[in-house]
Amino acid sequence: MKLSGNTIFITGGGSGIGRALAEELHKLGNKVIISGRRRANLQEVIDANPGIEAVELDVTDSASINAAARRLIADHPDLNVLINNAGIMLPDRAAGQIDDKLLMDTVMTNFVGSIRMSSALVDHLKGKEGAVIAYTSSVLGFVPMAVTAVYSATKAAIHSYALSQRFMLKDTGVRVLEIAPPWVRTDLMNSREAEQAMPLDQFINEAIALLGTDADEIVVDGAKAFRNNAGPNEHLLIDAFNQQALAMFG
Repeated sequence: MKLSGNTIFITGGGSGIGRALAEELHKLGNKVIISGRRRANLQEVIDANPGIEAVELDVTDSASINAAARRLIADHPDLNVLINNAGIMLPDRAAGQIDDKLLMDTVMTNFVGSIRMSSALVDHLKGKEGAVIAYTSSVLGFVPMAVTAVYSATKAAIHSYALSQRFMLKDTGVRVLEIAPPWVRTDLMNSREAEQAMPLDQFINEAIALLGTDADEIVVDGAKAFRNNAGPNEHLLIDAFNQQALAMFG
């Protein structure tokens, strides 16, 4: 995608990867609008980055999504990039009874909300030059973390949906991208200080560089082993990874 001159809407832009993407894309000369669940976080981003705007949005609520889409199209008719980044990650118990609220909140936020947001804006985007729909998935969509089984499953679902949507939009001019981060130092799973996780600024720098290419999947070097793991022997890496994860998060 082109890296400047866009009008970009980023869900989950108040913290973590979403905020970092918003700030870097803003610096590159794009008009950036963010949304998030916590108004205080959005205001902090706006105050620190004059020119970034925010809209209130609950991605688990279809009415809120449709209202936000109408406002975006009215206020920013040049909108040509959507980055579905909103997500939550909580530990669960796949070996026992899954908390139903955790299940539904995770699926609605990470998966259903992204589909609804894309659906609300896709017809508008079809008429825009350099149009992009991007999804923040995760390497855990390819190598699931068993202690966050629901989260991992939603990211696998996002990957599958992106593949289908990319095919269906291939003749429209709308590109469908998937950003698949490795473990990054953010607030998810209290990873801000995790030494094994990739520094956020390093991830953003590498991801932005790949966004400026023709790649459909934004997979930084530290994520490639997980992305390429699928196959008849995929459980070798999955089992070894989850033994380590249990020691840290179990």
